[in-house]
Amino acid sequence: RKKAKVTERIEHYSVLRAYMAVDRADVCLILIDAAEGFTEQDSKVAGYAHEQGKASIIVVNKWDLIEKDNKTMREYEDKLKNDFSFMSYAPFLFISAKTGQRVQKLFSLIREVYLQNNIRISTGMLNDVLAYATTRVQPPSDKGKRLKIYYITQQFQAPTFVIFVNRADLFHFSYQRYLENQIRSTFGLSGTPVRFVVRERAKDEK
Repeated sequence: RKKAKVTERIEHYSVLRAYMAVDRADVCLILIDAAEGFTEQDSKVAGYAHEQGKASIIVVNKWDLIEKDNKTMREYEDKLKNDFSFMSYAPFLFISAKTGQRVQKLFSLIREVYLQNNIRISTGMLNDVLAYATTRVQPPSDKGKRLKIYYITQQFQAPTFVIFVNRADLFHFSYQRYLENQIRSTFGLSGTPVRFVVRERAKDEK
């Protein structure tokens, strides 16, 4: 909501309630008012959902109020992709609760995202992807020491992957993002964040 419309105390309370709802949710719908656009509060709630590893869909409501041509939706989505760059995995859906436009599609998308968030990937399949990825792009090195990735396994639902390496400090963010993209291109994981837990393993450790 616009700050002029509410008091600071009410705004703080509404955000707190939103955080509590995120904690209870299996799938979070980040609801954007098409006429108002992306707001600071949208950013706070979406950021919290991302930090909690929640599956999310960005829903743009009141789409019936927007004057459109054949480029409007794409341009609006491109702007929101920039606003929501921290959760690029989240799909977008433009709806009108008033007219019912695409509302039925929303329910099928919720189910799809929920299933993706609860997917279980075998260790064997994950390590096949890892082998392909590291062959295609070698892990980074520093001062003659190269990162070695021994294996990867899924730890939890809401996809969290444990990766065993020789040196965690060599596992740079850019290479983690590369591996995430490889996993997503193979298994999908639409609407769900991906987390890596990096653990060092001694060379002689079984």
